[in-house]
Amino acid sequence: MGNTWFQFQQFRVEQDRCAMKISTDSVLLGTLIQEESPSQILDIGTGTGVIALILAQRYPQAQIQAVELDEDAADQAAENFAQSPFSSRLKLVKGRFQEFPEEDRFDLLVSNPPYFPNHLKASDPRRNQALHTDELSFLDLLEKAVKLLTEEGSLWVILPPAQMKEFEGLAVKKSFSPGKIISVKDSADSRIIREVAQFRKTSVCKTEEELVLKDRDGGFSSSYSRLISGFLLGF
Repeated sequence: MGNTWFQFQQFRVEQDRCAMKISTDSVLLGTLIQEESPSQILDIGTGTGVIALILAQRYPQAQIQAVELDEDAADQAAENFAQSPFSSRLKLVKGRFQEFPEEDRFDLLVSNPPYFPNHLKASDPRRNQALHTDELSFLDLLEKAVKLLTEEGSLWVILPPAQMKEFEGLAVKKSFSPGKIISVKDSADSRIIREVAQFRKTSVCKTEEELVLKDRDGGFSSSYSRLISGFLLGF
């Protein structure tokens, strides 16, 4: 996905000024969230703005805010919002999530967070910021999320399995309860590559699901095709 833009069915995302381009992770998180009718949504570390845009399409009644630290990415996300059919319901807040105002409460928080604490860093400092937890640790994310969520609200994140295990352990210590856990595999026989998880402030029963992206012939599975139907071109 090296283009300077990415065309969805209902909106277009410009990404030439964003360190992190649109990825399958963003599409998975935006489409796999299972909440009935959230009215106030916050996308944490929005990057290009794609997750917020997918959620704006999925939840036409919702008001959506998105926070982004990187100045260029924040400006481009704001432009993507303004050019979308959902512009009146989208708001970009530039700055650190740790300093996000606490006047509002949200019934849905979403994040595709950085997860490399000790990874060998690249030469691009903006890409490092997007990938590494230096600017937003799991603990920072959870401590702020507790303050911003309504009592019945939920936090959804996408992470590799090892990092999700770490995140879940910290979440439980911060009085979050894991709800739905969706394991993502490239094929039926392959290892789990990502987990999409829901956390709530109220006690819930943990449930587990699985999504396989490709059939044995290498094409998209029917489950994944249904998931992205209405979003990606050709589905």
